[in-house]
Amino acid sequence: MRALTEEETRMVFEKLHKFIGKAIKSLVGGAREDAGYCLRLQKGRVYYVREDLMRRATNVARDKLVGLGVCIGKFTHGGKFRLTVGSLDVLAKHAKYKVRCCCCCCCGCCCCCGCCCCCGC
Repeated sequence: MRALTEEETRMVFEKLHKFIGKAIKSLVGGAREDAGYCLRLQKGRVYYVREDLMRRATNVARDKLVGLGVCIGKFTHGGKFRLTVGSLDVLAKHAKYKVRCCCCCCCGCCCCCGCCCCCGC
């Protein structure tokens, strides 16, 4: 795994900015004090990795390492950056626009389509 170049970082941040806006600082800068996060590139895929976990992974050879952390996207052969489905959990915490249950029950039983399982709304 290696750090992203300036051009790769710019492309990733531009794509993330569309979904989470200025929350990129809290995403990569470390919203929590105990563990910061960083972005790493391995075989064309960008991973969102805890810094302490990344330091431990330096003991593993690059060709033996399959993945580490959460894969948030990949670079295409054309050089564009695409987000993957795996990034949804990470982005949902920092999203600008969130889908919530339209009922005010706050039961926490909303499924992925946005409907509430209790009241059916």
